[in-house]
Amino acid sequence: MHGKWIDSSFNITTLFTAIIFVACHVMLFYFAYKYRGKKGKVAYYYPENNKLEMWWTIIPAIVLTVLIVFGLYNWFRITGPAPADAKIVEITGKQFNWMVRYPGTDGLLGKKEFKLIDETNVLGVNFSDPNSRDDFMTNEIHFEVGKPVVLKIGSRDVIHNVGMPHFRVKMDAVPGIPTTFWLVPTETTDEMRAKTGNPDFVYELACDYLCGKGHSAMRLVIFVDTPEQYQAWVKKQQSFYDTQIKGSDLEKKFALNLNATPVSNTNLSSLNP
Repeated sequence: MHGKWIDSSFNITTLFTAIIFVACHVMLFYFAYKYRGKKGKVAYYYPENNKLEMWWTIIPAIVLTVLIVFGLYNWFRITGPAPADAKIVEITGKQFNWMVRYPGTDGLLGKKEFKLIDETNVLGVNFSDPNSRDDFMTNEIHFEVGKPVVLKIGSRDVIHNVGMPHFRVKMDAVPGIPTTFWLVPTETTDEMRAKTGNPDFVYELACDYLCGKGHSAMRLVIFVDTPEQYQAWVKKQQSFYDTQIKGSDLEKKFALNLNATPVSNTNLSSLNP
């Protein structure tokens, strides 16, 4: 949805600047030709014109004010708080791939601690937090069409950048500094395939910062599903705890307390990307 706001700002700015560019250059070449040097022609001394100077100050000021106000209006809509019912998708970059985590049925992600990162627990999830037990990880991203999504973005090593050109998303993934961005996908992958005439069309996430020799490998496929497709996909997912932690030495390490009080999470309505 916000992509339309970004495109409208871009199109209006381009329209204004294109009109001014063409008008200025037409006048530039016209006056250069009309007042070109001729034998015997004497230059006309024109020291000032207060009225002309006033108008060429006022008109650009009005145009720039309109562009700035319109741009700020869209900016505050794009960076404002996410809707309270927004789904969470956590995206973490590392050289040279993306790690994607979804919350389970509780809609809450478990806490993370960087000291807990190892070969198995690649995100450093604290499995002592009951909210972490139904979280699942995937190697592709799925959005439900028409539903707001909050991207919780981070990095495990160097600065990466989450670039989703079709969604007009570009947000830094910075080690130790979480960033967020929210969006509402408006067209399913199937609709885009029909629209573009390309049966192989997919949305994608790519790293937009040169982050090392394997930078080009940091690409992830994104699917925008109908509600039915999305729910069917979610039902197929297994929690990371069940597949990687349960029954392992890590389970003993975290000494899971199944009756623990869930850790409080930030209310999505207060998120300000």
